[in-house]
Amino acid sequence: MEWEFTPEDVVKGRSAYGLAEFRYDLAEEVRANVSGDADVLTRTYHLLYDLCYALATSKDFEAHLAAYAYDPPTVQFLREIQPVMAGNVGMLGAILQRQIMNHIEASMPLEHAIHAVAEWHEAQVEDRPL
Repeated sequence: MEWEFTPEDVVKGRSAYGLAEFRYDLAEEVRANVSGDADVLTRTYHLLYDLCYALATSKDFEAHLAAYAYDPPTVQFLREIQPVMAGNVGMLGAILQRQIMNHIEASMPLEHAIHAVAEWHEAQVEDRPL
């Protein structure tokens, strides 16, 4: 995806781009680049979103791939797509960092802010719509 602002703009609060917008944009990117029925689009979206989130939250890429070891084509797909997703990973990371900063600016200790944002994120993606 391409934006008219940078991840730094998001972190510093100069852009109000948030998680809902990111998820929408990623879904549109999947629709534009993946052929198949709704099930294929949904699975691809979730696979790519999970990759972005894992890498944006500093999960080791190989550890992330281990969850898909039962499905070698998926592992190969993720290996191939990972470099292409770097910009999306950076933007999602910026969105999460901005949320953490919002809590810190409200006097919440860092560890509590990280935990609060993780819970917030889980609630936001719980129903996982495309």
